[in-house]
Amino acid sequence: MPFQFESLPLADARLIIPRLFTDARGVFFETFKESEFFAQGIHGPFRQENQSRSIRHVLRGLHFQRPPYAQAKLIRVLKGTIYDVFVDLRPRSPTFGKWFGITLSGDSPRLLYVPEGFAHGFVTLSDEAEVLYRTTAEYRPEAEGGIRWNDPDLAIAWPVSEPLLSARDAELPLFREFRSTLF
Repeated sequence: MPFQFESLPLADARLIIPRLFTDARGVFFETFKESEFFAQGIHGPFRQENQSRSIRHVLRGLHFQRPPYAQAKLIRVLKGTIYDVFVDLRPRSPTFGKWFGITLSGDSPRLLYVPEGFAHGFVTLSDEAEVLYRTTAEYRPEAEGGIRWNDPDLAIAWPVSEPLLSARDAELPLFREFRSTLF
């Protein structure tokens, strides 16, 4: 099996550790195999792929797409290190309103699967980081939403106290402001 799948504390989220094949030439590993992902409850199809490059302390998020354009994400760091956070926004989920954070690095290739119904964001911990992620739905501006990174009710333990934010991300609403209109 070319992957090890680990359940995470939030319902339906997974950490995916690929099997690395190394020799004197370098390393090879699979980053996606539909049959194995499907067997683990990770269903596509993935419809869009995005890549970002960020400098140290840039925080992107916490973003999500509302139904019918909700997105599951498959996230991988190509270069550098990030602290990745996701929040369960599914009202009927046993982990509704809970968050989880994990460090991902290009030096230790792992993939993160974040299901539909989660807000997602990350902060760059290295001088620069490149992040690649696939989504199960195409981006639709009319469906976008977000939660403020420093929401006091969520109390996310970010490893950076003064991140670099976009103007949009700095003004995202608090979790309690739109909680009843979610998924």
